Amino acid sequence: MMHNTLQRCFRSTVGRACAALLAITIVVGCDRTAKPSPQVVLYASADAPLVQQVVDVFKQKTGINVLLKGDTEAGKTTGLVQRIRAERDRPRADVFWSSELFNTIKLAREGLLAEYRPPAEGIPNRYKDPQGRWVAFGARARVLAYNTDVVQPDALPKTWRALADPRWQGKLGVADPRFGTTGGHVAAMYALWGEPQYIQWLTELNKTCRGVWQDGNATAARRVGRGELTLCATDTDDVYARRNRGEPVAMTCPDMGDGGTLLIPNSVAMLAGAPNPEAAKKLIDFLSSPELERLLALSDSRNIPVRAALREALQIEMPPETKIGFDAIADAFDQAIRLAGQYVHP
Repeated sequence: MMHNTLQRCFRSTVGRACAALLAITIVVGCDRTAKPSPQVVLYASADAPLVQQVVDVFKQKTGINVLLKGDTEAGKTTGLVQRIRAERDRPRADVFWSSELFNTIKLAREGLLAEYRPPAEGIPNRYKDPQGRWVAFGARARVLAYNTDVVQPDALPKTWRALADPRWQGKLGVADPRFGTTGGHVAAMYALWGEPQYIQWLTELNKTCRGVWQDGNATAARRVGRGELTLCATDTDDVYARRNRGEPVAMTCPDMGDGGTLLIPNSVAMLAGAPNPEAAKKLIDFLSSPELERLLALSDSRNIPVRAALREALQIEMPPETKIGFDAIADAFDQAIRLAGQYVHP
């Protein structure tokens, strides 16, 4: 009798379990309205902590997941640009956020970027592609960083050409121009000065640097902060990073030759054939918004807003900007870097 009772209990238990499992199966099978969370794939060459902060804010505002792929410091931007080219027949990313503009212009010319015009209210036309393939925002200035314990401001070069002066031999740091923002900087020099004067400057600069080129702007600024170098060409955000550590580093803006220095903005674009175009558009809208540019200006990188109204509200002064156009710099980019690369040794 006990055996029969156990069998009945077992059948009853199994029956209830099967019924419950069947109910779950029916509910799951019938819920055809459930959709996966929207997502967007972002390739970003801006500094990783800053990008992550921005991504977190965007996800909180929109509920859209962001799959993020960054780049190394030494290969900033260049690695992702090559990846976008390699994936042109089957794009894996939706949005490209670059910490500079010139490679973005080149990708647009190669047909790798899609037309999309976000609201981007307040951004001047200089920072928008006429064909709607990219928008620029939040700039950094190319500056001369120097160790205040070693050199006084009045002794510094007043122009970028004077950077090659032999008196700075062994004391000057310049990043490898084949990567990062230094590439755009030397391309601007080529476009403004012409090839003969540019080559002469490169030859003199290489002697001043003793053939040693730094593996990135951040490395060059770090060495100035430590006193291993007296001065270096770098970006404003790298100077702020050293000063935040309490290091004796200050900066100045030498003249390119037309009254200003180079300002290099961030840029954002949607890739042609983006797998998630609607989510991509929302991310681009956010990256080109006043809210985002304000966030960048108040971050540790202290990017300079391209919106005049925002600069005024935040009391941020923009350094005098070179008059050379972004397209002219992009035109000169490959040749300028090719010539500079002849002086760079592994």
